[in-house]
Amino acid sequence: YDSGECSYCPWTNHMQYPDVSLEIMKAGSVLRKAKSRMWRGHRHYKLQDDCKTIAYKSSWAMNSYSTFSVGDVEAVREGHESDVFLSVADEYPPERCFTLVFRGRRGNLDLVAESAEEAQAWIRGMQTLIENLQSMGESEKLDQWISDLFLKADRNKDGRISFKEVRRLLKLMNMDMNEDHASSLFRMADKSQTGFLGSEEFVHFYKMLTQRKEVVELFQEYSSDGQTLSHCDLEEFLREEQLEGDRSQEHALELIQRYEPSDTAKANHTMSIDGFLMYLTSADGSIFNSEDQRLYQDMTQPLKHYFISSSHNTYLLEDQLKGRSSVEGYIQALKRGCRCLEIDCWDGSSGEPVVYHGHTFTSKILFKDVINTVAKYAFKTSEYPVILSIENRCSVEQQKVMAQLLKDILGDMLLRTTIDGKVPSVLPSPEELKGKILVKGKKIGGLESLDADNPVSGEVSDEDDSSELRRDSLTTESLPSDSKQSLTKELSDLVIYCKNEHFNNFEHARIHGKPYDISSFSESKARKIIKEAAADFAQHNARQITRVYPSGLRTDSSNFCPQDMWNVGCQMVALNFQTAGLEMDLNDGLFSQNNRCGYVLKPEILRNSEQQFNPDKPQDRKDYCPLILTIQVISGQQLPKVNNKVGSIVDPFVRVEIYGLPADQATQETSYIENNGLNPCWNETLEFAVHTPELALIRFVVEDYDMATKNDFIGQYTVPFSCIQSGYRHIHLLSKDGTSLRPSSLFVNINITEAS
Repeated sequence: YDSGECSYCPWTNHMQYPDVSLEIMKAGSVLRKAKSRMWRGHRHYKLQDDCKTIAYKSSWAMNSYSTFSVGDVEAVREGHESDVFLSVADEYPPERCFTLVFRGRRGNLDLVAESAEEAQAWIRGMQTLIENLQSMGESEKLDQWISDLFLKADRNKDGRISFKEVRRLLKLMNMDMNEDHASSLFRMADKSQTGFLGSEEFVHFYKMLTQRKEVVELFQEYSSDGQTLSHCDLEEFLREEQLEGDRSQEHALELIQRYEPSDTAKANHTMSIDGFLMYLTSADGSIFNSEDQRLYQDMTQPLKHYFISSSHNTYLLEDQLKGRSSVEGYIQALKRGCRCLEIDCWDGSSGEPVVYHGHTFTSKILFKDVINTVAKYAFKTSEYPVILSIENRCSVEQQKVMAQLLKDILGDMLLRTTIDGKVPSVLPSPEELKGKILVKGKKIGGLESLDADNPVSGEVSDEDDSSELRRDSLTTESLPSDSKQSLTKELSDLVIYCKNEHFNNFEHARIHGKPYDISSFSESKARKIIKEAAADFAQHNARQITRVYPSGLRTDSSNFCPQDMWNVGCQMVALNFQTAGLEMDLNDGLFSQNNRCGYVLKPEILRNSEQQFNPDKPQDRKDYCPLILTIQVISGQQLPKVNNKVGSIVDPFVRVEIYGLPADQATQETSYIENNGLNPCWNETLEFAVHTPELALIRFVVEDYDMATKNDFIGQYTVPFSCIQSGYRHIHLLSKDGTSLRPSSLFVNINITEAS
C-alpha cells in the first residue's frame, strides 16, 4: 500500500485503491459497542482480507469470531447520529462515535473508538467499501455473488472444492439437481482433472449450471449467423420484441457499447450472447421504464394535484402501545422518499416538549432531537417540500418552546410566510416550495388575517386527526372531543399552507373551504365515504388536500390498503413505514417513479374538479380505453432460500396481482416448480383487462408452495402500470422490507394491447 500501487480483485474485476484506512481496519480495533446508557461492551472488530467481511468477537469470547458482510451496511453516520448516542452524548465526544446502518430491519450498530483518528479510519474505510460495492456493474455484482458461493463451499479454505462440497453448495443454491448430471458438469469443469475445482473452474461450472436456455433460444432466433447479433439483428429485436420503434437503430449501437464485454465485438458493432444477457438483466432490460425513474413529471402543479408519500406516527419503530420511539423512524422514512412526517408533541418533564404516542407505554424522545434529525435528512433523498404534521398536545409554555425550536433549528428551510406574501387562491407547487419545510397543524383564523392584529393565543376546536383517532381507537385521550385547546400565536403563525380543518360535508367544503385547508380521516371514515360517495370524494380531492391515517385499532402497527384512497385522489395516505408487507409494497411501488422524490402527479381524471369521475364506473369517462395486459412468466433466477435447513429447497410459483379501481382488482398465478430455486421455468401466460391503467399497480410475488401450511414469501416487485416496458424483461426481486435480493429475478414477456 505504501508503494501506491493498486491491488486487483479477481472476483469483482474491481480496482481496490490504496487506503491506509483499510489497513487499519484489517489490523483490527477494539471498539466499544454502545447499546444504552446502562450497557456497553468492548469488542474486537477487523476487516477480513477479502475486503467484504467484518469479523468481531467479545473480549471474553476467546478466538470465536462472528461476521457480517460489508454489503449489509447501507451507510455510516458520524458523531451522535442515533438514539443511543443522543442519550449518552455527555459521555463520549462525537468525534469518536460512529454508527453502522444496516439494510432491512436489522438494528444499527453504535461504536466508540479509542481516538478520533481511529474513528475516522473506520468511517472513511467503510464509506470506501460501500461506494466500491455501489459502483459495481451488473457483471461485477454477479461475479461477487459467485465469489461468495465459492467461499461458502470451500469449507476448509484451501482454495478448491470437492464434488461433495459442490453437492452441499447446490442445496445452498436452492437446487435439487440429478447427481449424475451434477457429476458430469463437475468433470467437464475440472480441467486439471484433480477431482477438485479451483476458483476459475468453479466459474465455468457455475456458467454451465445456470445456462439460460430460454435466452439462448431468443438470441439465436434473431442472430443472422447463430453466433452474434449484428447491430441490425439487435435493432430488429428492439423493434419487434421490445417495441422501441424509431429509436431502435441508435439504441442498438448504444447497447452494444454499454453491455458487450468483448472489445472485438464492440469494434465490429456486434453483440455476443454474454452481452445480450447482460443487456437483458440490466436497467435497460428491466420491466421498469428507466425514463420514468428520472424526474419526468410536471412539478409546477398545485400541491393538491399530487400523491404525497406520507407516514403515520413516524417516530415509532414497533407497535403503537409499547414500542420504541426513535429519531431513526424519521431518518428511514425520509430516506424512502417520505414527504409528510407525523410528530405527536406532549409536555416534557424538563420543560422541553417530547414526542411519543400519548397515554401509551411507548418511549419518549425530545422534540428538538426530532427537528434536528429532520433538518439534517430532509432533502438528502428529495429536494421537494417536507410537511411536518404536528399533533400538538402541549401547554402554552411548551408550545412557545416548540415554535422557537422550529425557527432556530430549521432556519431558512422553515416556511414562515406565503411565497409571494399574498393570500393564495391556489396552493403553490412542489417546484415553488423546493427546499422548504412546511408545518401542518391547527391555526388561529386563516391566512387572510396574517396582517391583522391577533391575540397572543386563541382557542381552536379540537377537531383534527387526534379527535378522529379517539373515536376510532381502543385508547382514550384526556381531552373530550368537543373541548377547546389554547394555541399560541407563535406556533399558529408557522402554519401557512397546511391548516387542519374539520370536515363537515362536501357541500360545506365546496362553499367555505380554503385552498390551504387539509382534512384528516381515519381509514374507516374514509372507507365509509368512498362506499357512499366516491365521485364526490374524488371531486373534493381535486380542490383540497385530504390525509388518511390508520385506525387506532391497529395497535400492532399494521396498515390498510392505500389503493382505495388513491382511487379517489386522497393525497396524503399515511402508513406505518416500520411495518413491511403488501401495503408498503404498494406505497413503495407508486413512489418508485419520478426519481423517488415523494411526489407523484395524480392522473388528469383526478385533477379536474369539474369532471364527474366515478371510480365505480370507469366506463363512463369520455376517454375510456381499457387495455389488455398479457404476461408470459418465463423463468426465475437464483431465488433465495426461505428455510435455512441444508436440505430445504423451494417449490416456487409466481402470483401477479393488479391493484387499482375495483373493476381492475385481479390475481392470477402460475403452477409451482418442485425443488428448484436456482433456475425454475414456468412458461405460463397470464392475462388481465385493465380499465383505468393510470391508477393501476402491478405486484409480482414469488412464494414457496406448501400443501400443508401457509406458503412462504420469497420476493416481490411492485411497479406502476404506466411505467411498464413491453417485451422481454427482467424483474429484480425485493425482500419483504423492500431491500434488493439481487441476483434474484424473474424473466417475463410483456404485451399491452387495446381491448377489442
